[in-house]
Amino acid sequence: MSNTPKIEAFFDEPTNTISYLVRDPDSKLAAVIDPVLDYNPVNGEVDTRSVDRILDVIRAEGLTLTHALETHAHADHLSAAPYLKAETGAQIGIGAHIKDVQKIFRPMFNADDIKADGSDFDLLFNDGETFQIGGLTVEILHTPGHTPADICYKIGDVVFVGDTLFMPDYGTARTDFPGGDAHRLWQSIQRLLSLPRETKLYMCHDYLPEGRTEYRWETTVGEQIDANIHLKDTGEETFVHLREARDAKLAAPRLLLPSIQVNIRAGRFPKAEANGVRYLRIPVRIKNRKLMA
Repeated sequence: MSNTPKIEAFFDEPTNTISYLVRDPDSKLAAVIDPVLDYNPVNGEVDTRSVDRILDVIRAEGLTLTHALETHAHADHLSAAPYLKAETGAQIGIGAHIKDVQKIFRPMFNADDIKADGSDFDLLFNDGETFQIGGLTVEILHTPGHTPADICYKIGDVVFVGDTLFMPDYGTARTDFPGGDAHRLWQSIQRLLSLPRETKLYMCHDYLPEGRTEYRWETTVGEQIDANIHLKDTGEETFVHLREARDAKLAAPRLLLPSIQVNIRAGRFPKAEANGVRYLRIPVRIKNRKLMA
């Protein structure tokens, strides 16, 4: 038996997100990492086109999906994990520190239906924990910084890094969301860069920096050490200064508010109200007191 997974990437251009179908070639058991639910914020319409592409492959190849895995509670897309669970019975997993993220955001959205104990999810993973996808052994690396709950999934010499790192010509993840911390991100990145240079790293997002015309999402530890524009020839304090200065200029993700309140619920929407409609909340911050009458 080998601990080398078969990997297929699915790129969602509207959110610049890469979802991964990870198979155990021997058992035909599989997992999906960071599945995307299509959401139109203009009219509130939800669709499953993106994740159906993955399900089509699962069914065509006769795979059994055991896990729908999240690297963290995303702020730029809604999770399709509950749909995968409904279609296949897969368990939804995330890092155990999602409890911290739930505690931060629960009061922001007055989300009384969230217990903030992680129980919305089926599986809560701790640092160093392992689990199986057939014959594949998956190790959990807790990599906080972008959020308190970020984790990476390590399978042999392959690591799915979530938002901790981007491609070397784009850099590293932002740390300005509540609970984010540039120092902790630096430490998490150093942990990843201590792995063997040939270790393959799979990104959760890719954007096209100036000069590049094709999306990419696979790199190595060695390439990150040698070429990452935020990490090369720098130390922790310089990195933190660069990261915080850059974050101060970044706009909020387009789907920030709907994504957070759905994803801390393990991808489910709030319960329908008396009229049968489900609603997402938008906190309003009024700067002029005359408008508060």
